[in-house]
This record gives sequence, C-alpha cells and structure tokens, in this order.
Amino acid sequence: QVQLVESGGGLVQAGGSLRLSCTASGGAFSTYAMGWFRQAPGKERELIGAITKSGGSTYYADSVKDRFTISRDNAKNTVYLQIYSLKPADTAVYYCGADPILHTLVVVTTDKAKDLEVWGQGTRVTVSS
Repeated sequence: QVQLVESGGGLVQAGGSLRLSCTASGGAFSTYAMGWFRQAPGKERELIGAITKSGGSTYYADSVKDRFTISRDNAKNTVYLQIYSLKPADTAVYYCGADPILHTLVVVTTDKAKDLEVWGQGTRVTVSS
C-alpha cells in the first residue's frame, strides 16, 4: 500500500496560482487512480477531481471546472493539482487520495459506505483577499 505526502500549500494572494504535489512511496503508484479533495473550515470534504492510472483521463467536479487541473507523472510517483485564479473561497486543506478504482474516488465524498484505500495528510492553502 502506498503512502501519500502532499506539499505546496501555503499563503497566497487572491488571483494567484498554486501547484500542489502529492508524492507516493512504498507501493506501485501506477496501479492507483488518484484524486484531489479539499475541506474548507466548517465544511465537509469535497471532491475536486480525479485522474486515471495512466493519466489519460481526468474527471472534475462541476464546482471547480476551468480553474483546476490534475496531472500525474508516474515516473516521479507524483500527482499534481494546479489551481488558477485563486479565490478566498479556495481556502481549505487539500488532500490527495488513492484507490485502484476511479469510481470510488469520484463518489467517496457522497457515499458514506465508501472509503479510499489511502489518504494523504493534507496541505493547507490560505488565500488572502
């Protein structure tokens, strides 16, 4: 089973961009579909999007389309989340997650019966106005 470590969070100004990374160790990264999630203060964790094992396809939640891009580099065991035009409402802890099944990543925040095989510990992003 892989372990996941997110990085790249911090304090940024509204309108700026940020790239978060999630690096895996201890397992076969390319056998996992990967997802990014976030949890804002006082809110439930929400899906941002997911990417297939090969990186050939991505899925994004409707609420974040156009400003978020997920990519992965299997040679570096890393998945990325690029965020553009940051807003104060993007302030949250950002998590990556891994599961062999892409559908599980897509539904895990809405189906209480589901859980991912692996979660990262999160990286905090704070957007100042």
